[in-house]
Amino acid sequence: MGQRDVNQKVILVVDDDAALRASLEFILGVEGYGVRAYACGRELLDDAELPSAGCLVVDQRLPDIDGLQLIEAMRDRNVQLPAILITTHPTRALRRRAEAANVPIVEKPLITGTLFQRIGAAFKLG
Repeated sequence: MGQRDVNQKVILVVDDDAALRASLEFILGVEGYGVRAYACGRELLDDAELPSAGCLVVDQRLPDIDGLQLIEAMRDRNVQLPAILITTHPTRALRRRAEAANVPIVEKPLITGTLFQRIGAAFKLG
């Protein structure tokens, strides 16, 4: 899995909604990105072959850990990939937490253009 990611921009998508995961895999793949999809935070945390360059697109409401906690856990493991949080109706408290963690929020239903803008910006920073 890691070999094919070497020369490709890889997006790690974490969302427990199978239909949304499949949709993101398809549309991001069409845009030329490599995509790895995970149904929960634990699957991502258990992946021993993460790319050295890429971007995280993480749902805030996961069954095992919230999205910002997952991003923090990745950073604690020295995985410094830029991250984008996706969620519906973010509260002020969530917006503050995301801002403090330097994680932009894209609201569901995903507006494709906004997500692509955030991913493009993340790759420029990463």
